[in-house]
Amino acid sequence: MKFRRQKIEEVNINLTPLIDVVFLLLIFFMVTTTFKQSTELTIDLPTATTSDPVSIGTDKLEVVITSDGQYVINGLTLVNGRIETLKLGLQEASLGNNQMPLIITADANSSYEMVMRVYDAASQLGFTKLAHTAERETIQ
Repeated sequence: MKFRRQKIEEVNINLTPLIDVVFLLLIFFMVTTTFKQSTELTIDLPTATTSDPVSIGTDKLEVVITSDGQYVINGLTLVNGRIETLKLGLQEASLGNNQMPLIITADANSSYEMVMRVYDAASQLGFTKLAHTAERETIQ
């Protein structure tokens, strides 16, 4: 008796649906993920007891010096701490108006050299109205 040989089918895994599912998951995670850009700066201000608060109008230029050595001018972080970059940032933010008040907010842990660099850049650009911010010391 002659038996027929059974035809053995080749086993194939179709990868197209798997790739589609992976791409859908990738798109889902890309769309649902929120990238939070922190615009808040944590500044530990030095304290002062003798000064009264001064009110300055809305047209001002604020330079923030963070504890890790970054300069932030009106909310925009500079790419480096060189004086040329600082001068260029001050010029662009003030639109060439060196009569507007320049407020320096330095973290208590920032170096004195960084504050002096702001003074130097402001002096070279002709700024004359300079102010510092400080936290009022509480008397207990």
